[in-house]
Amino acid sequence: MELLFTILLITTSLLMILLVLLHKGRGGGLSDMFGGGVSSSLGGSSVAERNLDRFTIGTGVIWFATVIALGLLKAY
Repeated sequence: MELLFTILLITTSLLMILLVLLHKGRGGGLSDMFGGGVSSSLGGSSVAERNLDRFTIGTGVIWFATVIALGLLKAY
C-alpha cells in the first residue's frame, strides 16, 4: 500500500511541476524579469486557462491527500 502511495506522490509531484510551468505569468514576478511580461493581456481567461486551473487544483488536492495518507501510514 505504501508503495502505491509513493508512486502516486511522485507522479502527482511531476505533474504539478508541469502544470504550474504551463500557466501564464500574471506579471510582477519572475516571468517579467525574464521577458514574460512582453505578451499582451486580452482581458480575460480563456476556457483552456480555466480548465488548466481546474486540473492543477485537482492534481494539488490528490497530491495533498497522498502526502497525508503517507504520513498516516508511516505513523502506524
